[in-house]
Amino acid sequence: MLERAIPVLSVTDSSKAEDYYCNVLGFQKMFAYRPDPAKSDPCYLGVARDGVWLHLESFKPERAGHTGAFQCVSDVDTLHAEFSSRGATCQLPPTDQTWGNRETHIRDRDGNVLCFAQNPK
Repeated sequence: MLERAIPVLSVTDSSKAEDYYCNVLGFQKMFAYRPDPAKSDPCYLGVARDGVWLHLESFKPERAGHTGAFQCVSDVDTLHAEFSSRGATCQLPPTDQTWGNRETHIRDRDGNVLCFAQNPK
């Protein structure tokens, strides 16, 4: 019955988050909801890349830096190189984990951690 899950990450500034996720991590803005269109925050923003969605929200900025997402990828090393070339903040370079995944961890501007993991072949 379940079809998919979409992580919701808390951010403090939706404009800066959109810039980082789109220009550094290569996501595309899919939608943005702002109760007051004259203000950039609060905002509920959807971004997607390669069919994978993330939602970013600034309605609860006190949660920023305390959320994260785990995403399965086909090539951690290539993705890490792409992110690094655009100035992403890397917490963990591509690393073979004892549980079998090869992972890289990227922090967004608020400190949320995005784990990109490649399963063993």
